[in-house]
Amino acid sequence: MTKFFLLVLCFFVAANTWAGDTARYSINELRLKYQKASLDEATAKEFNRQMSAYNGKDPLVKAYQAASEAVMAKYVWNPYSKLKHLQTASAMFQEAVKLDARQSEIRFLRFTVEHYVPRYLNLSGHIAEDKKRIIESLQEYPESGLSEGLARTMRDFMLSKDHCTAQEKKILRDVKI
Repeated sequence: MTKFFLLVLCFFVAANTWAGDTARYSINELRLKYQKASLDEATAKEFNRQMSAYNGKDPLVKAYQAASEAVMAKYVWNPYSKLKHLQTASAMFQEAVKLDARQSEIRFLRFTVEHYVPRYLNLSGHIAEDKKRIIESLQEYPESGLSEGLARTMRDFMLSKDHCTAQEKKILRDVKI
């Protein structure tokens, strides 16, 4: 799970700011905090504390709220606590997707978490649909509304390791960013 967080966080740092920032929950700042949270327990706790206070309806902020729960699973030793954080993250991701099913960054965040959650926990049920949405949005680039940095980050991540089939990788390699 450590490799997952390092890889995802490096990608998010490279991504440009998405429109829709709010004063306390700037998407660019949330990306950076998420990156730091994956590397440092104290930062993860502070990030989770900040995100736990969020009661708004911005779907992307809600997705980062879910990601803050998922990253906390890395720092608790009790298996029950790990599972509880992952279940909470799963429910929050579900709510974020319900608010904006077309938002690719939400789908990407959920995909990156679910891809690394052990399958036997039954918390990885959205991988196929999220991957489909991610690939579609990359194929639609730049009309998809993704920034160049975020599109590149998503494409590079999807091309790495076993995230996609050979056919899907061919499609992604043909995307011009």
